[in-house]
Amino acid sequence: MHVDRPASGASSVLKARDEMTCQVRDVLNRVGDKWTLSVVNELGAGPRRFNELRRAVPGISQRMLTATLRVLERDGLVIRSVYAEVPPRVDYELTPLGRTLLERVWGLVDWAVEHHDDIEGARDRYDARRAPDNSP
Repeated sequence: MHVDRPASGASSVLKARDEMTCQVRDVLNRVGDKWTLSVVNELGAGPRRFNELRRAVPGISQRMLTATLRVLERDGLVIRSVYAEVPPRVDYELTPLGRTLLERVWGLVDWAVEHHDDIEGARDRYDARRAPDNSP
């Protein structure tokens, strides 16, 4: 059986699309994890110390907050500032890039709040259609 290969131009378009898909997936995996958006949202109010963040993000452990902040710093979304005081003080704040993420997140949050009842209603209708018939 003979299979036609895409022309070289089509092949480069497919390769570029695949690379872009990987890049998008990489970023969405980062911001879509369990804690990132909560931490970014809390930092939207301004610089915070570690324990302030820990208290503000319900359920996050010290280990997960540390890991999340490190990744956000590595990605250029958060800056960590250390002050030579006694005791030492460390603040975390959003970078300009982090603020652009926060602006986008607020749009998603607004959408979720606006459509929560619609989604709940759709779930209820779906579940009702899938429920087994218990009538005799």
